[in-house]
This record gives sequence, C-alpha cells and structure tokens, in this order.
Amino acid sequence: MYLATVIGSVVSTKKDETMKGRKLLMVRPMLVDPADPSKFKPGNNTIVAIDTLGAGEGELVMLAQGSSARQAEGLKALPVDAAIIGLVDTVSILGKKTYEAKNS
Repeated sequence: MYLATVIGSVVSTKKDETMKGRKLLMVRPMLVDPADPSKFKPGNNTIVAIDTLGAGEGELVMLAQGSSARQAEGLKALPVDAAIIGLVDTVSILGKKTYEAKNS
C-alpha cells in the first residue's frame, strides 16, 4: 500500500464495459522526505486509480496497486491496476503528527 494525494479526476466516455459508472481519480504518491523523515513530499509520478470510497481532490488516501488493487470489494473482474482503498484521517511519523484530515 502507498499513501497518495488526490490531485484530479479523469473522465472517459468510451471505455471497457466493466468500467462504466466507475469514478477515476488522478493521484500522486507521497514519499517520506529524506531531509526530514517526519514529513512527506509528493513523488514525481501520477497514477489513475479507481475510487471505491468517494475520495475528493486534496485528500490523502491509501492506494493499492497491481493484483492487490483487484482484491478490493467488487473489483476482481475489472481491468484495474490501482485502487483507492482507504481515506486517511491522521499520519504520525517518528511520534510527530504529519497529517490530519480537515474533517477529523
């Protein structure tokens, strides 16, 4: 699993039949900052992930990739490589709270 920030959405009117009605989001994985391990910084890559929970832009989410992404409820038969499987409330690194969701 990875932590990632939702940075946008993807709309595709023509897609595989099994993907119809599915929400797709652009996410950017977060990395621990080597200069200060109690913080994260955004990674360089972006990933399109299927949203199983109703995540929104700016939220920190848990992301599963590869065959693990298809283990989420209702995704076994879908052609997905990344799935949002959790909405993050808080993160603490080295005893320091580094993230707290706005609605926590």
